[in-house]
Amino acid sequence: MSLPEPELRLRVTARQMVAQDICRLELRDVDGRELPAFSAGAHIELHLGAGLVRQYSLAGSPAERSCYELGVLLEPASRGGSAALHRQVREGDILGASAPRNHFGLDRDAPYSLLLAGGIGVTPLLSMAEQLHLDAREFALHYCTRSAARTAFVERLRRSAWAGRVHLHHDDGAAAQRLDLPALLQGAPAGAHLYVCGPRGFIDWVLQGARAAGWHDARLHREYFAADAQGLAEPAEAAFDVELASSARVVRVAAGQTIVQALGEAGIDLPTSCEQGVCGTCLTRVLAGTPLHRDSYLTDEERAAGDQMLPCCSRAPGGTRLLLDL
Repeated sequence: MSLPEPELRLRVTARQMVAQDICRLELRDVDGRELPAFSAGAHIELHLGAGLVRQYSLAGSPAERSCYELGVLLEPASRGGSAALHRQVREGDILGASAPRNHFGLDRDAPYSLLLAGGIGVTPLLSMAEQLHLDAREFALHYCTRSAARTAFVERLRRSAWAGRVHLHHDDGAAAQRLDLPALLQGAPAGAHLYVCGPRGFIDWVLQGARAAGWHDARLHREYFAADAQGLAEPAEAAFDVELASSARVVRVAAGQTIVQALGEAGIDLPTSCEQGVCGTCLTRVLAGTPLHRDSYLTDEERAAGDQMLPCCSRAPGGTRLLLDL
C-alpha cells in the first residue's frame, strides 16, 4: 500500500473548540502564499505522521484563498486521525496535505438546493451555503444535532449573510423544532437538489425518505464520513484472484485480506487514503468478474453496474477472478 505524497505544507494558525468534542482548525500556507482554489463540498487529505492520512471537508467559503477551515469531531472509536488533531496538533504545527479534491460537488444549475446536515456533516454544507449565497441561488440549510452543546459553528451561522436560511434541530429539543422530513421534502420546489452529509444512519434515513417522496436519484447527493461499521465487521469470504490487465499477472487475495493488502504484498502499490471505502481514492475499473461491494462511496446504480470498485474494502465471491484495470 502506498500513501499519496503531500502537495501542500500548511501551518495551523488557529485552533478552537466550537462545540462539545468538535474542534475548528484554520490552516494557512507556511510561506504565506495563496492556497489552491476549491469548489464547495471539497476535502483535503491531512498527513498526520506515522503513515496516517485522513480526509476532512473544507468548511470555509470557496472565495477565501488565504486559509482552509476544518471542523473535526473527536470520534469515540477514532482510528487515529481525530484523536491526533484533538490531542496532539497545536497552533504553529505544520501539516502536509493534498490539494483539494471534490466528490460531493454542487449542481449550480439547480433551481433550489436543500442542504441537510447531521452532526459534523455540516462542514461541507457550510461551504455549499457560502457558494450558493455568492451565486444568489435559492437554498436552505437544516442542521440536525443531538443538542445545542453539540452544534458547531453556531456563531458563524448567526453572523452569516444567509442566517435566515438556517434551521437548527436538536434531538433533545421541543417536538416543534425537530426536523419534519416528509413535510420538508414535499414542500421543496420542483427540480430541487438535495445534499446530505453526516452519520450513515442519518444519510440513509434522508435518502429513503426522499425516494419515498418521489425524488429521483439524480437529484440526491450524499457524502459519508465513515464506512458502515457493521459491513466492515462482516467476515471476509473465501479467497479469490485478481488479474492485472496491464500485465496479466494474477494475485491471490486470501480470506481476511483486502485486495490492496494482497497487491501490496506482491509489490504492487495502489494509492489509498481512508481504507474504509469512503473517499474514492483507490477507485478502480473492473473489466471482468463480479465485485462484492462493501463501500459507502458508490451509488446503488454504480454498484449494480459492476464496472468499478473500491479495492480497499470490496471483494469478490470465493473462487472467482476479477480483471482489474491496473
